Amino acid sequence: MKHLNTLLRVWAIVAASIGPVQESIGQTRRTVAPPPRPLVTFIELGSVRCIPCRMMQPVMKSIEEKYGGQVKIVFYDVWTEQGQPYAAHYGIRLIPTQVFLDKNGNEFFRHEGYFPEAEIDKLLKKQGLKIRKQG
Repeated sequence: MKHLNTLLRVWAIVAASIGPVQESIGQTRRTVAPPPRPLVTFIELGSVRCIPCRMMQPVMKSIEEKYGGQVKIVFYDVWTEQGQPYAAHYGIRLIPTQVFLDKNGNEFFRHEGYFPEAEIDKLLKKQGLKIRKQG
């Protein structure tokens, strides 16, 4: 798993360094810029069968809507066979656990238990993120 994580980081760096991609459509050429990388990745390690974890679902949805592409939200159900490796990788002790990674994939904050949206807003603002205009 550690090798996969390293491989994914290297791939992300290489992909970001390539820059814009030339795309040909018939006789027309256009430059397609790669999508912007999120400034923060918010990883939620929990389960759909855990009540505090389920309480985090609307919080994650709201954060995603408020910050748009600045934040990437990832949820792993660690009570499933597919999610168990992530529990081990991040060394969680209880669920829900929130792990926050910077744009380079380095962990800068971790929280265990229900994490109120207002507290997440404070954390993201400290990282320089801004709530996008709504509506």
